[in-house]
Amino acid sequence: MAMHNPPHPGAFIREVYLEPFEITGRQLSAKLGVAPSTLNRVLNGSSGISSEMALRLSKALGRTPESWLAMQGNFDLWQARQSVNLNAVQKIEFRAA
Repeated sequence: MAMHNPPHPGAFIREVYLEPFEITGRQLSAKLGVAPSTLNRVLNGSSGISSEMALRLSKALGRTPESWLAMQGNFDLWQARQSVNLNAVQKIEFRAA
């Protein structure tokens, strides 16, 4: 079942971890071992979750690295479905050999 407008992982981090527990982005970036600007790009949605960031987030916040990457993948796929025109794409019919 397709998710409707899934959140960007950065919004999820802000809403589930930072705001309720009054943690700043700078504090989290220090715990992650990344520059504050790097984390800020994720939090504001201008960068996605990389495999490396997924590993860091998993250790610092919990959840599996796979779940962080799946969240990013769901967000990216939903965004693509909103803008990619597939009208010119044709299906290839494969015959059994």
